[in-house]
Amino acid sequence: MTAVLDAAPDTARTVRSSRARRRRGNSLLVGGLAIGLLALVAVALMIGNTFYSPAEVLRVLLGEQVPGASFTVGELRLPRTALGVLAGAAFGIAGLTFQTMLRNPIASPDIIGISTGASAAAVVGIVVLSLDETAVSLLALGGALVTALAIYTLSWRRGFAGARLILIGIGIAAMLHSVVSYVLTRAAAWDIQAAMQWLTGSLNGATWERVAPLAVATVVVAPLLVWRQRDLDMLRLGDDAAASLGVRLRPARLLLILGAVVLIAFATAAAGPIAFVAFMAGPIAARITASGAPLLVTAGLVGALLVVGGDLVGQFALGTRYPVGVITGAVGAPFLIYLLVRSNRSGASL
Repeated sequence: MTAVLDAAPDTARTVRSSRARRRRGNSLLVGGLAIGLLALVAVALMIGNTFYSPAEVLRVLLGEQVPGASFTVGELRLPRTALGVLAGAAFGIAGLTFQTMLRNPIASPDIIGISTGASAAAVVGIVVLSLDETAVSLLALGGALVTALAIYTLSWRRGFAGARLILIGIGIAAMLHSVVSYVLTRAAAWDIQAAMQWLTGSLNGATWERVAPLAVATVVVAPLLVWRQRDLDMLRLGDDAAASLGVRLRPARLLLILGAVVLIAFATAAAGPIAFVAFMAGPIAARITASGAPLLVTAGLVGALLVVGGDLVGQFALGTRYPVGVITGAVGAPFLIYLLVRSNRSGASL
């Protein structure tokens, strides 16, 4: 008995030490991702048709007037980079929220049709209604919200089932893709060019007017989702387990879905449906972090890295310029196949 009592403090110290090591490791990981993102942002602000030194970029950021750099960096590159960071973070956080809550790695908003709803609404606004850019963005925002509401309503049948929501979402996404294809067959050439942003996702033409609504939505909603991450982690265990641990299922799920949809809607309205970022950020974040990590924060940083890095590759690494959605789509499609094959070999359900 005495030996057991003597061993208890040693066990407690071992557990505390292990937890402290995990916290330090997770803090170092988040810090490393943040530093990597800052480095990519610095590169994005410096390079282009004209190279500006770090000192010139810093002077512009501090509000000084630097000939040439004040316009190029302050009015062209900085809004584009800010849009990439905010959109990537919003897609990453929203994607992980859906994937965790539905306990399925393919349950991201771009797979289950929410981003497609925004795209379809925007294309109809451009081609059929001839709306201006602001009205198209508002219509895309409404399209994402209405699509999410339709998916949730149709999937509710005496309770909530993640698999049913995913299947209904994929079906609605297919229907919306058909709508987009039909509308584009009747579009003029200039309308097709304008609609392409809403089919692939792009940071071209970024302005502070497009960045501001997304910035407000991200600053308000992202901390709220991070604050409720405990509910999200409990929902991953299943409804019965979450309820036994004190989670109020319906309010928690409604808050998480609404927050994620708002992030997706504003990000898509600002930058278009940047392909597969919401899908990839969560699984990547989960694979590089230890237990107890702030997964939503990590997913947001990974999403921002994917968008800013993909935009740099699309602009400067391939000999011709491609929208960022083309680059993330080229990476995301094999990643989806990898997840499907991996799940099949392990015998796990999607």
